[in-house]
Amino acid sequence: MSANSRLTIAAHALAWIGLYQRQGHEVATSEQIATSANTNPVVIRRLLAQLRKAGLVESRRGLGAGWVLARELESITLLDVYEAVEPGPLFAMHHATPDQDCVIGYGIQPAMQGIYEGVEETLRHELARITLENVLRDVLAAPR
Repeated sequence: MSANSRLTIAAHALAWIGLYQRQGHEVATSEQIATSANTNPVVIRRLLAQLRKAGLVESRRGLGAGWVLARELESITLLDVYEAVEPGPLFAMHHATPDQDCVIGYGIQPAMQGIYEGVEETLRHELARITLENVLRDVLAAPR
């Protein structure tokens, strides 16, 4: 299994746009953000489309096209970003129903469901307390 990086790349994109705007630029392009994240601009455009749908960014068309923040970094939490780019639950059950005649097969899903609900509640609580302003501050403070 590989870890999912959508939340990290979405936070990267938002922090990048926020800093870019603070430096006096009006819009950021997906190509600029992709260069910073070392990924394909298509990946950035897909994430930005999800962030736009969630009301976190806006797109500008025509001359000077690009992306701008729809809200200040101080008002965007990592939970907002997570909910925009991570559809569905954090953990999933079996794709097929386990053997219900087996004691483990019968009880594993109810046991794991309760555990997963607690983990997700903790995750959501932690992500809700961290803003993109906090992330940008930490990024700028990172030793080079």
